[in-house]
Amino acid sequence: MQRFPDWRYAPNIGGHRDVYELENQAVLRAGHVLTAMRMLAPWDGRRVLDLGCGTGFWLPVYAAGAAQVIGIEPDPGLLPAAADRVAGLAGVSVQAGSAEHLPLPDASVDVVHARFAYFFPPDTDAGLAEVLRVLRPGGTLVIVDNDYRWGEFAGLLAGSATRPPLLTAAAVDRWWRERGASRHQVRSRLSFRSRAELAAVLRIEVPVAVADNWLARHPAATGLSYGYVLFAIATLPLGEHDSASASPRLLLAEGRPRNPMVAASTPPQTSSAPPT
Repeated sequence: MQRFPDWRYAPNIGGHRDVYELENQAVLRAGHVLTAMRMLAPWDGRRVLDLGCGTGFWLPVYAAGAAQVIGIEPDPGLLPAAADRVAGLAGVSVQAGSAEHLPLPDASVDVVHARFAYFFPPDTDAGLAEVLRVLRPGGTLVIVDNDYRWGEFAGLLAGSATRPPLLTAAAVDRWWRERGASRHQVRSRLSFRSRAELAAVLRIEVPVAVADNWLARHPAATGLSYGYVLFAIATLPLGEHDSASASPRLLLAEGRPRNPMVAASTPPQTSSAPPT
């Protein structure tokens, strides 16, 4: 199977598929992230690319409304699981690929979703250029990242960090802002069916010592508050930029701070978890 030079193994899902499934189920139950993604880029009747689809958990969710869903996954260990999950599901396919190597034609998808695995600044311009290549005019890229500033999970990230989290957050925000992205905070909560599920998830996401320290300080917890930051880049509809043939890849390679193919940013939007 083909290997992709820009791919980095993700041990949380790569080594713990069943536990990562529990985390995805909690995100789906909460609903806040999915609602925000849909508000930023409605996908009903559109062609959706899930970049870094993992075991394909989200592919059937998107397929409930999308005209077509394509899952791209670079990990040869996860790709078969994603393909098995959507086998027989009309309009859904899974292919090997990576952020910098998408096996799709130019201007062929309407919405691109990428959760955590891709586009971590800096040095990710090549992946962004590749996504802009496959997006149709009027299409949208939505990135889901952790919020390093809010929520109990942010505290766990801070306890695991080798670099001050606020510096990381500022650098990520600046990188996306310079490329014309809008920023959207989502405040949510992950609730699990048992404390054992919570503990298992925390232990794949942060060092075990950090997770166990938090669990010891919250002996009754079966969930925690979790903040996300979504970044969105919307390409301008055909006719609203200087040249329909302009190459996002070349424009980014030239180091311009704003891509003329990209629409202006919109004000941040926030979804909040209900009181607990």
